[in-house]
Amino acid sequence: MDQVFIKGLSVEAVIGVYDWERTILQPLVLDLEMSWDIRAAAAGDDLSATLDYAAVSTRVLEYVASSQFQLVEALAEHVAALVMHEFSVPWLRLRVTKPGAIEQASGGVGVLIERGARPV
Repeated sequence: MDQVFIKGLSVEAVIGVYDWERTILQPLVLDLEMSWDIRAAAAGDDLSATLDYAAVSTRVLEYVASSQFQLVEALAEHVAALVMHEFSVPWLRLRVTKPGAIEQASGGVGVLIERGARPV
């Protein structure tokens, strides 16, 4: 299975359950791994035959920046559905990290989800 990945996609959004969190932008970091058969793109050296990670990044950044979720779980589900639907991705793994949510968690907190059918 081939994968296209985007690691460390940083964006700020309104996210959180507490009243004070609903009034500020907070940093989020997204990592995506998406299944995609890259053979046609590699054979023809052709961008139109592959999953354009710049287009995926732009769309995800726009979506997350304009969203207002309480839970990173909800955000992750919506981002996964968006990527799978708009870019015809059959499987993805998505990590959403909320840095600074827990002071002692230097690497942040968040969720890691897999959605879709993983090709063999």
